[in-house]
Amino acid sequence: MNRKMIILPAVAIALAGCATDAYRPDAQDVQARFQQLLLTDFQGRGIATIDRIRQDEVQRLCTDPAAWDGPAHEAARKRVEEANMATIRWPSDGRFLGDWRQGEVIAQSGRGMTWTDDARTVNGGNCYNCHQIDRRETSFGTLGPSLWNYGRIRGVTDPNSPAAEAMVRYTWGRIWNSRAYNACANMPRFGHKAILNEEQIRHVMALLLDPASPVNQPQ
Repeated sequence: MNRKMIILPAVAIALAGCATDAYRPDAQDVQARFQQLLLTDFQGRGIATIDRIRQDEVQRLCTDPAAWDGPAHEAARKRVEEANMATIRWPSDGRFLGDWRQGEVIAQSGRGMTWTDDARTVNGGNCYNCHQIDRRETSFGTLGPSLWNYGRIRGVTDPNSPAAEAMVRYTWGRIWNSRAYNACANMPRFGHKAILNEEQIRHVMALLLDPASPVNQPQ
């Protein structure tokens, strides 16, 4: 009796192993099934069309766990970052900063680009969903770092000074296309994907870097 009790689980394990070996889909099969599932479950509604689920090179790279390690992945990341860096459009008139008051409105607005929005709705930056903007806030996302004292911490006391130029340009570039600095960044590519226009980005820049902005007041 005891011997039977030992043998039966062993047989079950062996059969389970055979069942596992019987179906091992290759990567193309898995991808095809995944795409079919997407097209079945996602439908265009209002201004949110089905084209949003189509991935570009960087999205394909960063959603493939099998490709996250090794020299080939690092080379791919570098290629993606260089390609995205080339897409950054610097201010057409050379002005990096706008009005921080308008920047605060943009940063705290999550409207635009959803199926419930009208196509004429002005997009917000939705920054509060990932960042703390003001230390007085009690509700904010933590996917990204706090933006409180952003310019102050980085020594930008005068955004127009030569000493601040590198940080000002970095901040603009990061907002325009975050994938230029980190291929798999979670931050939206606000300028590159036309989520915010150039003037809106100027205002958000002022919120982050203008010494008069509430973001940069002493703690």
